[in-house]
Amino acid sequence: MNRLGPGLILALVAGFAFLYLPILALIAYSFNASRLVTVWGGFSTHWYGALMHNEPLLDAAWLSLRLACVSATLATALGTLAALALARHGRFRGRTLFSGMVLAPLVMPEVITGLSLLLLFVAADIERGFWTVTIAHATFSLGFACIVIQARLVGFDRSLEEAAQDLGATPLATFWTVTLPLIWPAVAAAWMLAFTLSLDDLVIASFTTGPGATTLPMRLYSAVRLGVSPEINAACTLMIGAVAVAVIAASLLLKRERMVRPDK
Repeated sequence: MNRLGPGLILALVAGFAFLYLPILALIAYSFNASRLVTVWGGFSTHWYGALMHNEPLLDAAWLSLRLACVSATLATALGTLAALALARHGRFRGRTLFSGMVLAPLVMPEVITGLSLLLLFVAADIERGFWTVTIAHATFSLGFACIVIQARLVGFDRSLEEAAQDLGATPLATFWTVTLPLIWPAVAAAWMLAFTLSLDDLVIASFTTGPGATTLPMRLYSAVRLGVSPEINAACTLMIGAVAVAVIAASLLLKRERMVRPDK
């Protein structure tokens, strides 16, 4: 077994420090008693209490959570259908165009995506708000969900589906009773990825939002332009904690699934 050399270990430590030290500093300063975020004034949870009374920030957080849940569900459902079409139906007519349209948002700059959707909503005379941002986020994350689920379908044992159909199951019944239960870890991973992309997005939401639909990243960006407040550190720490809990829960579920079905 090859051991890592000192140079590689140093590079790994430097890389992880570059990525995670700013996050750890943000979490630490969220417990700072001082109003100055760069001056340590002692340990305190005061800013978490103040955050609970910051209605604009709480409203933006609640809006972002609802928007991320809806857009992730929509993107995962459409991504599953697109993955099934690409993985199950071979080289059908228009496959290249269909695949390109589904995966285009992955390589297209977010500014272009947001601007094109804005022009679409304006041309269609659609009032911008919650649902326009939801559609925009679902469009953006659809390709990511499709890739994750398609990768699972490529290695899927199709004999299980064929056996179910030989026993009289319809294609829809086969999908619900055989295919979906076996690919659900990939579907769950795709949903979490789409949820994270929606919760984190600033550029596309800025183009497609309207009055009364300010997401949390937009609220935080507006607040940071006026100066970093300890309440912002507290809000970001709570977001990091929520994402960490979700990732740990998903990992435990996947581990439990592998223990129940060791053949997978």
